Amino acid sequence: MKKVVTLGEIMLRLSAPNYQKIVQAQSFDAVYGGGEANVAVSLAKFGLKSSFVTKVPQNALGTSAEQQLNRFGVSTEHVLHGGDRLGIYFFEKGFSIRPSKVYYDRKNSAFALSKVEEYDFDVIFADADWFHISGITPALSEELFQLSKKALKTAKAKGLTTSCDLNYRSALWSFEEARVKMTELIPYVDVCIGIEPLALLGDDGHDIKDRLPKNPSPEDYVPVMEQLRDRFGIRYVAMTKREHVSVNCNRLQAYLYDGSQLYQSTEAVVDIIDRVGTGDAFSAGMIYSLINDFKPQDAVEFATGCFALKHTIEGDANLIPISDVEKYMSRSFSINR
Repeated sequence: MKKVVTLGEIMLRLSAPNYQKIVQAQSFDAVYGGGEANVAVSLAKFGLKSSFVTKVPQNALGTSAEQQLNRFGVSTEHVLHGGDRLGIYFFEKGFSIRPSKVYYDRKNSAFALSKVEEYDFDVIFADADWFHISGITPALSEELFQLSKKALKTAKAKGLTTSCDLNYRSALWSFEEARVKMTELIPYVDVCIGIEPLALLGDDGHDIKDRLPKNPSPEDYVPVMEQLRDRFGIRYVAMTKREHVSVNCNRLQAYLYDGSQLYQSTEAVVDIIDRVGTGDAFSAGMIYSLINDFKPQDAVEFATGCFALKHTIEGDANLIPISDVEKYMSRSFSINR
């Protein structure tokens, strides 16, 4: 059985119930989540060995976060313990024309203050086949940028396949800082998910993405993906595309480029229960597909199925089993009895 290791922060998510704004809420629904933790949960649900690496405080919240991961089959054997607090984020779910909002309270969390030397990647990667990280983790601090770089370099040196969901967050760092820092990391990545902020400056000083037409076709993305792949030695570039019908209804599609051909998924139109974690579901679907040697078209279809179905699941993590993704791909929606 193949094993995937992910590294990042798990946080307590507090959501205002029933589409309320936070200023209205008298209570909050609590779950745990975070980009790489969500990927780990999805992969465990798919039957892979899945290990999540982080640092949590030695208190009830840290214990509860670990127990939530273990509940879904994720190994926490390499989770560190210490520090004073678990990061928190508050979620306000949008409706119709009112967008959703996220408010972070993660400064000085146990993971954010952890040090590179605390993590023994020789042990962490001992029996692993794949390593995954997102652009959120290196954005948290210079120390965690160095941790991300060490993890990727070590994984590559040990022969693991590596993936990174660029996952740019303007609340954590500027676009220019993200471009500089992620440009240092991406040479150690085999599978790049997303193109921003690595859409490189062209000879005319403009971003490649700024030269795309207003409503780009799939083929318009090929030069961007090709340049990223050629410059950094990336094996696959994948990305999702989202069109907003409303806050609660989106039109989805995804692309996968392997250096010779662009593969595009069947379009999906989804009514949304919870959009958080949908990109993580796509990453997990792509990792599962590629680690199991799916053909590129099948890989992008499977990952898009994960991406689409997560919109129907409350909470951060995608809890859809492989069988449900396959039923969706075959467009079989009969009621299971």
